[in-house]
Amino acid sequence: MKRHTFYTLMASCCLCLSISKTQAQVDLVDSVPRKGISLDLQGGYISSKAVPFWMRSNQYGSIPLEGASGSMIARAYQNYKVQGEWQGKAANGGTNWDWGYGLEGRANIGKEFQGQLIDAHVKVRFAMFEARLGRSKDVMGLNGDTLLTSGNFAVSGNALGVPKFEISIPEYYRLPWFGGLISFKGNFANGYMGAYDMNPNAFLVKNTDYRLQTYLHQKSLYVRLGRHMGPLQLYGGFNHQAQWGGESERYGTAFDLNFLQTLTYVTLGKAYGARGNPIPRSKIGNHQGSIDLGASYNLGDVSIMLYRQTFYDVGALSKLANIRDGLNGLTLTNNNFKKTNKSFDWNKILVEFFYSKDQAGYPWSKPTASGDEDYYNNSEYYEGWSYNGVGIGTPLIVTAKSVKPNQAHSPNDFFISNRVISGHLGAKGYLYGWNVATKATLSRHFGTYATSEFGKSTGRTFHTPHTERFQPVNQLSFIIQAEKKLLQNTFVGGSFAVDHGRLLYNGAGLLVNIRRTF
Repeated sequence: MKRHTFYTLMASCCLCLSISKTQAQVDLVDSVPRKGISLDLQGGYISSKAVPFWMRSNQYGSIPLEGASGSMIARAYQNYKVQGEWQGKAANGGTNWDWGYGLEGRANIGKEFQGQLIDAHVKVRFAMFEARLGRSKDVMGLNGDTLLTSGNFAVSGNALGVPKFEISIPEYYRLPWFGGLISFKGNFANGYMGAYDMNPNAFLVKNTDYRLQTYLHQKSLYVRLGRHMGPLQLYGGFNHQAQWGGESERYGTAFDLNFLQTLTYVTLGKAYGARGNPIPRSKIGNHQGSIDLGASYNLGDVSIMLYRQTFYDVGALSKLANIRDGLNGLTLTNNNFKKTNKSFDWNKILVEFFYSKDQAGYPWSKPTASGDEDYYNNSEYYEGWSYNGVGIGTPLIVTAKSVKPNQAHSPNDFFISNRVISGHLGAKGYLYGWNVATKATLSRHFGTYATSEFGKSTGRTFHTPHTERFQPVNQLSFIIQAEKKLLQNTFVGGSFAVDHGRLLYNGAGLLVNIRRTF
């Protein structure tokens, strides 16, 4: 990245107020000290053709190798002295300031040696505000549990984190008016995604290099209505992501915006191009996100939460044309978990239904100027909504390289199946001294509109379908994980996962691990 471009990117972030923090997945053992170092040794055997779905999905890029392998995961971190919602200076050791960091690396040894930097960030907090720089384990969206969910539509923690600079209110901040009824959080971030292969047909000028530098823009705002300790809490908000960059290289002098002006158009989702301009009028970059609603109620012994994420990509949601698509979820939480000496106790149960088959792409759908949504695929960015070749959003929308061969695949589609119907179940609890979590997902895949009988659409125009048709297939994926405290600061655990169906390679994996904290 050019130095002046990097500085401009950082400065543009600093000028903007941030208002939401993403959630991060937690370990099976929930008690985490303020700071420490941990070392995790892991080994086992995984089917030779592919790592099972739930061993590689929503793992923030921390993935073992196929076959027999061993791994070492080293982590160092420092959290804030007081975590959770901001309660004022007096409740935070008499100071508004605090800082922390995270550093995590993984080394895999098996059929090859592989090193991965999973986390590397620093953060500073002033009162309820936070500034963060680097790669971190983030998700974006409203769900019932980041460990048990099938994954958020926008950012699910499926890929490595994009290095970024972010200003946020990471935890809900309760406004002092109306008896503390209203709380909010949010974020504003810009990051660097690296070089992406671009579609040569998207260039208006001759070029010998079709790999262009690409950036990330992200923002969110979530509001919670409910009094402190009140039984009913209502949630609502949105998140917006965009990958962009290289417009001047693609369009030449026809594109007259500078870097900061382009970022402003991306941030506002403002269309560029006008009559007489050879650049087609559209938003700059590849945009996606979700509008989320939820409600929770404390019944005493049990709390219940309902939530929905409604998807948007190229604009159909503004006309409610793809309103059928979404992630719907329910969670039940045991408020008495571990308050007794039971040998078995349940903590949380999560049920989700995911639907992305509509996309406003049927001939009878409400017409929109952009046509079908074609989630995650993009006509300019060959690899669409991905980072380092891995989908950033829900893992239920799969890439072509992650499935069995011989399915119909339009060459322009990096994601081979984004029309999906899925049911998902997750649960975690305690069994004879072991913290246990399990997930099971049954899905049916229908490919993309390009490989359907209808073909892709633009407005009311339907384009000729790909020569081959995607044959709908079922897929079942399952995992169970367990961890137990063995000695002081030492934990042992393991996981077993299996895939069965006609989309992914059938196979299984068994891993055991020992973790030591210092």
